[in-house]
Amino acid sequence: MKIITILFFFFLTAVGFSQTTVSGKVTDEKGVPLTGANVYLEGTYDGSSTAADGSFSFTTTETGSKTLIVTFLTYDTYSEVIDVANYQGKDIRMKEGINSLDAVVITAGTFEAGDKSRASVLKPLDIVTTAGSAGDIVAALQTLPGTQNVGESGRLYVRGGESDETQTFIDGLRVGQPYGASANNIPTRGRFSPFLFDGISFSTGGYSAEYGEALSSVLLLNTIDEPQQEQTDISIGTVLVGVGNTQKWEKSSLSLNTSYVNLAPYQVAVPQAVDWNKPYESLSGETVYRYQFKSGLLKLYAAFDASNFDLNQEDINQPEKVRFDLKNNNFYLNTSYKGTFGDSWTLTTGLAYGYASNKIGINLDDVDNSENTAHFKLKLKKSFSNMFKISVGADYFITDFDEKYKEYAGDIFKVGYNAGIAAFYTEADILFSKRLAAKVGFRGSNNSYTDQSAFSPRASVAYKFSKRGQLSLAYGDFAQAPKQDYLKYSNHFENEKTTHYIVNYMYTKDGQTFRAEAYYKKYSNLVKYDTDLVTYASDFNNAGSGYAKGVDLFWRDNTNIKNLEYWISYSFIDTERNYKNYRTQVTPNFVADHSLSVVTKYWIGEWKSQIGFTNSFSSGRPYNNPNEVLFMNGKTKSYNNLSFNWAYLLSQQKILYFSVSNVLGASNVFGYDYANTADSNGVFKSKPVTPTADRFFFVGFFWTISKDRKVNQLENL
Repeated sequence: MKIITILFFFFLTAVGFSQTTVSGKVTDEKGVPLTGANVYLEGTYDGSSTAADGSFSFTTTETGSKTLIVTFLTYDTYSEVIDVANYQGKDIRMKEGINSLDAVVITAGTFEAGDKSRASVLKPLDIVTTAGSAGDIVAALQTLPGTQNVGESGRLYVRGGESDETQTFIDGLRVGQPYGASANNIPTRGRFSPFLFDGISFSTGGYSAEYGEALSSVLLLNTIDEPQQEQTDISIGTVLVGVGNTQKWEKSSLSLNTSYVNLAPYQVAVPQAVDWNKPYESLSGETVYRYQFKSGLLKLYAAFDASNFDLNQEDINQPEKVRFDLKNNNFYLNTSYKGTFGDSWTLTTGLAYGYASNKIGINLDDVDNSENTAHFKLKLKKSFSNMFKISVGADYFITDFDEKYKEYAGDIFKVGYNAGIAAFYTEADILFSKRLAAKVGFRGSNNSYTDQSAFSPRASVAYKFSKRGQLSLAYGDFAQAPKQDYLKYSNHFENEKTTHYIVNYMYTKDGQTFRAEAYYKKYSNLVKYDTDLVTYASDFNNAGSGYAKGVDLFWRDNTNIKNLEYWISYSFIDTERNYKNYRTQVTPNFVADHSLSVVTKYWIGEWKSQIGFTNSFSSGRPYNNPNEVLFMNGKTKSYNNLSFNWAYLLSQQKILYFSVSNVLGASNVFGYDYANTADSNGVFKSKPVTPTADRFFFVGFFWTISKDRKVNQLENL
């Protein structure tokens, strides 16, 4: 027994003498000690945490080469193969993790809304809480800098570009007809309800190589990936009735809504400056189906709307009013899939189809047109590390358009075209450090109808020079086929082109955001023609050119004043174009040099109410007065519109809502229509283009039914 005890003692002594000490110090890249970092040998229990001065020391019985691991909060994991016997007093420097929440984000030219974006300037569905927007996504976006308020159109005009220079995408797939049908000088609305979307990215320029066929801007709408719960929403208002429902299952969910709009009762109560034979009426609906696979998400989105109206419009060139009636049907369907596979690969693919038809009556003449569009998309993304990711993708767009014009007891004219656009792009996201990031890529495309190819490089970079502030730069070439009004008559066109240069400064702090952005755009190959109106007899060419430059400012504050959220947008633009049938290079008639929007939302707890004000101001817009020698020398008076809304909670899930536009009753003028010929005194008579009504009133009741009895539609109003 004594011998065993002695042998055991010598064994313990031998073990003790075979232990080795591993020691060192852990700091950040600037040499500042990191306290509490975890240091250990891979595959063992040997290790320790760093002290206040960053030092560590532990003993181990391991010998030879081993892997030392160091981990600490938002820093990248440190790994090094060491010789255990000779690792004492070493210095280890940790790098901040690229994926930490305060890493640099490229923001030049882009406004984002949604919880998933760290560059958000708007909250989820913030776009429809804005007074004056009337639930229209486009109307709310017009309170952001870089946009023009073209009240007689209702479409998005961005930084000197026309509305067709902005493309709309849903879940990454292009929408052929994003706006509702309308008549001349009657504003339209976006086709899509905001209730099914939780992410919005609105680019005012310099956007990714993933998107093309847009000279000025892209609007990206992303449907909700996973609804929070089952619920039903009921809406009843002065011009609409709507219902929505969401159902959830283990791996799938279905959301749908439908609405009916009829202006007839409103026209009786509040007459408009429109001579309706049959006021506007529409039936629309949308649905989203989602299925969650183990490593991906499949979504199917569908939307339809059918609308019609009949009115009489004054035409200064006609002795009597012109009767205009329209029946429009529109359908859009897309299916998309995004998932991961293999070693850090992401697959994004989808297919979209759109159909639109219009049956138009102009007095006794008829115009019928139809458009079929399709978009196929495939994108692969590979993450080689947190610092380097590369994307490659391909698109194919199809447009088939036909139009027939039938004169009363006369001839029939047919026009149309079929175009296919094949595109390829690649783009790399490079994170040099937590403070410096870049995105570099290019896009190539070919249009089979015009036989035109385009190569468009894109690049952007961002540098974060402080915890709150960062600077972004963007450059890009963009190409787009001429718009449908021209393509239906001819295919002898070149691509219209523009180049963007953008510098952006962004500051964020505790619910506050400030953005300042300067830009310069150069246009080339713009379409010109030699007739008063575009017809089959017009002589087209691509000799047009132009530029746009300006400054956009944005400030948002959610914290300084209790219960108050507000933002202020200001834009200055200097732009000129020589295109269409312009005689010289001038500022287009849809551009105001100065634009200012102030949006406020205030919660009053004692009243159980949220009230909001939006004031939109813009300086005068140019117009051409044929009574003057200089072209486009006239200018309208300034535009001003103060809107108000009030949402009152009858109970947690029942809301009474009221809104009114143009509270102050400003007499706004968008421009002037002039006669084609002078009268006996040699004067060209004119008629102002004004809003369809001085004010628009809306009263509604909104009721949400859900299991938790807490959710309501307040954030959607």
